[in-house]
Amino acid sequence: MIMKFSTVKKSGVKSDVINEEAKAIQGFDIELNKEDRRRISRLVDNYEKSILSHLDDEYIRKTTWSDRLADRISSFGGSWKFIIFFSLFLGFWLFWNSVTFTKHFDSQPFILLNLILSFIAAFQAPIIMMSQNRQAARDKHESIIDFAINYKAEQEIDDLQSQLHRIQDDLRSITQLLQDNKRNEEIK
Repeated sequence: MIMKFSTVKKSGVKSDVINEEAKAIQGFDIELNKEDRRRISRLVDNYEKSILSHLDDEYIRKTTWSDRLADRISSFGGSWKFIIFFSLFLGFWLFWNSVTFTKHFDSQPFILLNLILSFIAAFQAPIIMMSQNRQAARDKHESIIDFAINYKAEQEIDDLQSQLHRIQDDLRSITQLLQDNKRNEEIK
């Protein structure tokens, strides 16, 4: 069965919603009431949740603690929280070493600050790249599973379509027999 689904997936939050306009299964004109649509939506949600939990369990089993640490560091390093904290740190550093009434530990041209920024960039970039590579591998694995599910669904749809064509052919032959029978009765 084909239904219109819209999937929203952002930062681990997943929500499947049946399009309210999909009151019939596309291509078959089979009407679905609200309860059937809810039941189908619930079944799809449960199925997808079980697949996602299986993938998450497999991910946790296959990754080391250093990989998970790199993922946490890269998620923090690519967030607004990091940008805000680091901007405050830079502002404090520049203020502290620019004001004349305090003792400067890094006077202009801020060589120590440049060294710190270089170290952060040198370590943060490879950590983020490692995390992205792992995420890409995980996405590839999920896409293979999606392909397998879609292929199976396509096979089932093709099977249903061939059965519907067979039923349609049978109905045509029955209709033809009824029409022939009716003509024969009219002739008699």
